[in-house]
Amino acid sequence: MEKQTTLKGEASFVGKGLHTGVVVNLTIKPAEKDFGFKFKRIDLEGQPVTPADANRVSFTQRGTVLAGDRDDVRISTIEHLMSALRAMRVDNCLIELDGPEVPILDGSAKPFVDAIKSVGIEELDAERQYLTITHKAVYEEPEKGIRIIALPEEYFAAQVNIAFDGSRCLANQYALLESLDEYEEVYDCRTFVFLHEIQPLLQYGLIKGGDLDNAIVFVDKQLTDEQKSEIAKQLGKDEITIHPSGVLNKNDLKYANEAARHKLLDLIGDLALVGRPIKGRIIATKSGHGSNTAFARQLMAEFIK
Repeated sequence: MEKQTTLKGEASFVGKGLHTGVVVNLTIKPAEKDFGFKFKRIDLEGQPVTPADANRVSFTQRGTVLAGDRDDVRISTIEHLMSALRAMRVDNCLIELDGPEVPILDGSAKPFVDAIKSVGIEELDAERQYLTITHKAVYEEPEKGIRIIALPEEYFAAQVNIAFDGSRCLANQYALLESLDEYEEVYDCRTFVFLHEIQPLLQYGLIKGGDLDNAIVFVDKQLTDEQKSEIAKQLGKDEITIHPSGVLNKNDLKYANEAARHKLLDLIGDLALVGRPIKGRIIATKSGHGSNTAFARQLMAEFIK
């Protein structure tokens, strides 16, 4: 019998939110059996607690956002933390934070994984419950080319296929994880954005905490020296470097398919919102947080009785 787990101690982080730019203190705390994952906003009156549940997802543009029982309760950009917890096979924990968004840190799940490893994991006296895929399940948004398939499997495996039409950087990539034991092949892959998306995202009130230390910026067109100087000025840099891969950051890609690997990291985090580890093979094409969490709700309705 596989037993449920929690952390042996507390793991704490301090950092700004990618979208809000607000500096947040976050602590992951051990929890008892059958507790699941829950977020506690200790900065708000009554310190409201919100379950990490796909049915609580209220917004999915550039991140996954949970809504609480009150209008003032939101927890944003939870996907990297959720991905780390699920991949490290943690079943129960309380996540306390004093702001509206999980810190982005370096834009990957690695800081969370490193902290969980440092604290350690312990078993609880309760059997682990799985969401087991017993037949093929399909989610589609044909107009966007989005398709996610779940197939029966004895363990969790996932593949992500991405394609950004017209992009010279990300025309077609895929990433495969045959087991969560291979998670270290994706956990340090950073979130990404295209240069032409930055201004519109700022107009939407997003990526206020974004910088070249926590996100990859892809440049999809040739820039003049004047344009490079203007971008450097906007980013508060003396100059910018654009690598042959199309990456604007000081450092180049960690992997040729780092973007696809990060999408796989995100998929694991969003699917963690089903509330149980999954036994099944997931194949996702052109998916994002909206489709991932919609598929999570579909799986919950279809396979949890």
